[in-house]
Amino acid sequence: MPEIYVLGGGTPTPTAARFGSSHVLKVGDDLLMFDCGPAATHKLVKAGLFPTQVDYLFFTHHHFDHDIDYPCFLLCRWDQSIGRENHLHVFGPTLTEKITDGIIGENGVFTHDWMARVNHPLSQRVHVNRGGTLPRKPPSVSARDVAPGPVHSGAEWRVTSAEAEHVQPWLDSLAYRVDTAEGSIVFTGDTQPCDTVTELARGADMMLCMCWDDQEVMDENGEAGGQCGTLGAARMAQEAGVGKLVLVHIGPHLSGHGPMEKGIGDIRRIYDGQLVFSEELMRIAL
Repeated sequence: MPEIYVLGGGTPTPTAARFGSSHVLKVGDDLLMFDCGPAATHKLVKAGLFPTQVDYLFFTHHHFDHDIDYPCFLLCRWDQSIGRENHLHVFGPTLTEKITDGIIGENGVFTHDWMARVNHPLSQRVHVNRGGTLPRKPPSVSARDVAPGPVHSGAEWRVTSAEAEHVQPWLDSLAYRVDTAEGSIVFTGDTQPCDTVTELARGADMMLCMCWDDQEVMDENGEAGGQCGTLGAARMAQEAGVGKLVLVHIGPHLSGHGPMEKGIGDIRRIYDGQLVFSEELMRIAL
């Protein structure tokens, strides 16, 4: 049964319980990571997983709360590798290739790190002691900018993307749908309610949808554009006929008791499926 690990269930505002966005979907033996926000690598390990197990990473967009831990993840996955792990495949909207090359490419900002580890005798010894062989190879990642449509398929899954409406034209944003033999999961990323994401989610078994705040608060303070609040998430899930709605990207106000209970009540008046108010390190079966 496919299973979701909520690594980051928050926003750009750090709190003791939530910070940034990152999720892992386990399908068979494959681990698919969606976004790589603050401390995602550490949270991955706290969830009982390990960077070298993740072979696929999908970015919804390139705000820092969705990709700031990408350098850490890339370097950690490479450093802990003994050279027999699967190749890492990375997909995302425009800038994914540029950012990847800017981190570990020939002139990347962290190239000094991997060059030292490749060439220094101490680092070579650590690599050999882990089970690796010399010469130690530099990082090698397949990163690809993708557009709406089919993205990639594995033995037991297929990923399709659609445009999400967030902060265009400054950044491109994508939502992803993963179809498996046991069901389908949608990751909205950051988006306002829109037809493209609703159609992508049509009939899905589960949708992880951003839910920034109470809709009334967002309407009053001018933060309703470009993102979903409680009512936006509820209406989009209901219209799409989603079986289970998982609220993620939850802001500090909505995370507090009082607003949380009100928000859940507001959503339930619109959405008649199963509702999950996520917490970080939560595991959710499809």
